Amino acid sequence: MTLENKVAIVTGGAQGLGHAISRRLAREGCHVMIADVNESRAGETAATIAGETGRRIIGVKTDVTQEEEVRALFDRAAQELRRVDIVVANAGILIAEPIADADAEKWRAVMNVNLFGYFLITKHACRIMKPQRSGSIININSKSGKKGSAANSAYAASKFGGIGHTQSVALEMAPFNVRCNAICPGNLLDSPLWTHPEKGLFVQYLRAGKVAGAKNIEDVRQAYVNQVPMKRGCAYDDVCNAVVFLASDQSSYITGVALSVTGGQEMN
Repeated sequence: MTLENKVAIVTGGAQGLGHAISRRLAREGCHVMIADVNESRAGETAATIAGETGRRIIGVKTDVTQEEEVRALFDRAAQELRRVDIVVANAGILIAEPIADADAEKWRAVMNVNLFGYFLITKHACRIMKPQRSGSIININSKSGKKGSAANSAYAASKFGGIGHTQSVALEMAPFNVRCNAICPGNLLDSPLWTHPEKGLFVQYLRAGKVAGAKNIEDVRQAYVNQVPMKRGCAYDDVCNAVVFLASDQSSYITGVALSVTGGQEMN
């Protein structure tokens, strides 16, 4: 196992992409703390993955916008698991609205979770990793962190900021052998983020008029598939493969990158 007996923390780890990352890290040998604002789901996910892998998996209620909860998460990891080797900052939200109609508090909420949440997670990861003189921090970003997104300014702004934050932390922590990188996935078209019947991006984007001429959800989906040179959406495994690489010693000379996992849709 590539990451045998490493200790990982995954935020937003109870569902969707975070669940997939937590499971994959456990299968690679990690003991994992699953941090999620949904306490019951975090516990259920932890129990399921522990049963599948035999690793120590702990579910912890954590709101990434609340420093007291983030501090407690890292303190618990240090006390119970003795160290923190890998942190995957995956928690995030997306609210798509045309800029002229955007609700200021919703815009602020996206920035709070996506960017301020990065800051708090990274701050306390570095607090533990700096004296260890080792660690890998991986921020789950987005292709929207490299290219603007119509009717999606809050999300894109938070992700552009996240890349700047990643690079700055990488520079600061390099002397301590702590690496900080970002992964910028393409569109996870089969994930609940997109397919949820009420809050999913297909519904949001159709409502916001983000895809010109789209009359239904299938029109929106096809428009996004058409943008990808490899003609498919991003899959959880595509992102998990990148997470394992950046978490492992195979990437020991890589820090400060924002790795596009987009099937060629974004290449820089």
